[in-house]
Amino acid sequence: MKIINKSKGSVLADTIVVAETPLKRMKGLLGRDIFNKGEALIIKPSNSIHTFFMRFPIDLLFVDRNNRIVKAVSSLKPYRLIPICWHGKYVIELPAGTILASSTQPGDSLQIS
Repeated sequence: MKIINKSKGSVLADTIVVAETPLKRMKGLLGRDIFNKGEALIIKPSNSIHTFFMRFPIDLLFVDRNNRIVKAVSSLKPYRLIPICWHGKYVIELPAGTILASSTQPGDSLQIS
């Protein structure tokens, strides 16, 4: 699987894990020591996340039902909470720096294939 920013023509991730069950959504990235470039975690459904007990910062993309980014958060540090993103249907967690390096922003359209 790949996550492609169709608006910018860039690949955001090529190693993807999808967390769709309650247990997988709860676990998320907890327990990991590193989040490598090119990796992503898609949490479905979700419109808010926290980084309690995480060991590294992450980038977040809140995405609507049409695969359009409605909110982007760069380098969210551990032990933070993000308010609900009402239009977000799922969240993509990426290694910190991915959003900046790819110039990804709200309004961009994504393709997950």
